[in-house]
Amino acid sequence: MGMKYRRVLLKVSGEALMGKLSYGIDPGVVQDIAAEIAEVVASGIQMAIVVGGGNIFRGLKAAAGGMDRATGDYIGMIATVMNAMTLQDALEQMGIPTRVQTAIAMQEVAEPYIRRRAIRHLEKGRVVIFGAGSGNPFFTTDTTAALRAAEIDAEVIFKATKVDGIYDCDPQLNPQARRYHTLSYNYVLTQDLRVMDSTAIALCKENNIPIMVFDLTGRGNIRRAVQGESVGTIVGGFCEVS
Repeated sequence: MGMKYRRVLLKVSGEALMGKLSYGIDPGVVQDIAAEIAEVVASGIQMAIVVGGGNIFRGLKAAAGGMDRATGDYIGMIATVMNAMTLQDALEQMGIPTRVQTAIAMQEVAEPYIRRRAIRHLEKGRVVIFGAGSGNPFFTTDTTAALRAAEIDAEVIFKATKVDGIYDCDPQLNPQARRYHTLSYNYVLTQDLRVMDSTAIALCKENNIPIMVFDLTGRGNIRRAVQGESVGTIVGGFCEVS
């Protein structure tokens, strides 16, 4: 494969692991995602992953129901570790060495997050999955993705979702919705497009890390994204809108 990037960070939402289920983890979906990641890593690409936990627990929704927000966020962090371990198992069954690092100490099941150790794992060809978010309540896993990408010197963030890019309105509600090809960080922030939360976008802007938003369910999309093909919407650069 002719790859455009050498080291990438893949952000996988918890909802993506549900497939068509209403809750939890669809083993078939996890296997499909793992197979695509394995194909890319086998070609020599260094890949780190941040996984969400919304398929199991969402702290913001729990807070809206009366739970203490910090408590809800900590429970959500634990949910991300469950997803990380599930993805790790699927990758290792395919022969891909993997390490889970968590921002909350869980020494029996995962390593603590140590930046230099994470980079060393990547250099040795291991996939590193970051669980437990940033370890702090009130911050999303999108912000964690931006933070970890900056820390490990990732060249790009791939935000894998259930839609094939960023639109000017909800494509499920409006069939005439137009997909953007490229957007600047400032445009995303000023228009409140909710690609990622504003803290994550600001972090990416400050560290000049482009974000590619694409459809995770499209077979081969991770490989095509790493090859530099236009499979979604790119946030970054100087073009305001295209």
